[in-house]
Amino acid sequence: MTDKVSKKKRSQIMKQIRPVSKIERIPKRLKALRLRHQPKGIFGNPDFANKSKKVALFIDGCFWHGCRFHFKCPKSHPEFWLNKIDRNKQRDKEVNEHLIKGGWVVIRIWEHDIKHMR
Repeated sequence: MTDKVSKKKRSQIMKQIRPVSKIERIPKRLKALRLRHQPKGIFGNPDFANKSKKVALFIDGCFWHGCRFHFKCPKSHPEFWLNKIDRNKQRDKEVNEHLIKGGWVVIRIWEHDIKHMR
């Protein structure tokens, strides 16, 4: 199925989408842990981190990281999406290994777990 808009227009549309997970709306809860929201210069771009204590927190979205409970493959272009999600999972492993080798503590939380943090 072909796209109804040009590549340039599709690119503009996609750039306007800003991902916001539920945890990113409540960073105050993480201040007690002294975690900074989206810190710069840390490999893998964690959602929250404490550089001095070497703690990196990632919030994995159920769709983008292939949650076994909530991921549903889109019906259009399923091969593309399955490859994309598999690559995301592989990248997560690579980021974990790199940070752990550097002495970091890596914490990964699923997006669906955040719903229970009220």
